[in-house]
Amino acid sequence: MSCLETIQAYAFRSVGFGERLLPRDDFTLCQQFTLIGSGLIWNVYFAVCALALGFSLAVALAVAKSSKTWAIRKLAEWFILIFRGSPLFIQFFFAYFLFVSLKSSIPAMAPFTAAWLGALVVLFLNTSAYAGEIFYGALKTIPRGDIEAADAYGMSGWTKFRSVTFPTMLRLAWPAYTNEAIFLFHSTALVFFSGFPAWQQRGDALYYANYFADKTFNPFVPYPILAFFFILLTLCIVGFFGRISKRLNRHLPQGIRVRTRPKPNFFR
Repeated sequence: MSCLETIQAYAFRSVGFGERLLPRDDFTLCQQFTLIGSGLIWNVYFAVCALALGFSLAVALAVAKSSKTWAIRKLAEWFILIFRGSPLFIQFFFAYFLFVSLKSSIPAMAPFTAAWLGALVVLFLNTSAYAGEIFYGALKTIPRGDIEAADAYGMSGWTKFRSVTFPTMLRLAWPAYTNEAIFLFHSTALVFFSGFPAWQQRGDALYYANYFADKTFNPFVPYPILAFFFILLTLCIVGFFGRISKRLNRHLPQGIRVRTRPKPNFFR
């Protein structure tokens, strides 16, 4: 099988299109690149959906944590504390066994025991907590002059939040939020170890990298390929979020614009 035929057969195997059976012997570099790249579709799915869904919840958590109402503030604080204070790996296992336990009494919970939905829920809640704390910190650092100017113009409530508070909060929080997006994408690799099953051998990128490492007894080929794909997509995230950052700061003088400078996260 030529490399072009391999790509045609396995490029979308992770989502159910193409060849069903995995190669058993004579593994080529093209097969490894193609299948690991195919599995990366799931990693991108987890990251994009978790970020898209978690953004709104994160903003709500930040606003709730800064609320003057004691019950709302404490509810947001405890949510953030639980999901930031416990390891993501433990959250995966706890959620999986919770969904399995509920499935017997609530049949509608069955889809949550699969990785495509159950793992996504965990990542969504986890990134919401981290991003909520980032946005809360940005809320607290909004220049007082901006708020006073909005009050002087007669703005209040939703109008002030939409026109002044939210854009300023987003601009201040964006560099840190970019780092959170990168770390969330890297965290999708944990789904392979989480207990959520891959359906019909249609796993993520790490699933295929581990398959080749087990079959060839040589981890020094598939895992560097996996790392290469993650680095490539990380650069895409940096570029995409950098363009949004420029858009958010377009009204500021060039010298004082907030620059997006992602830094490595050694501790979550």
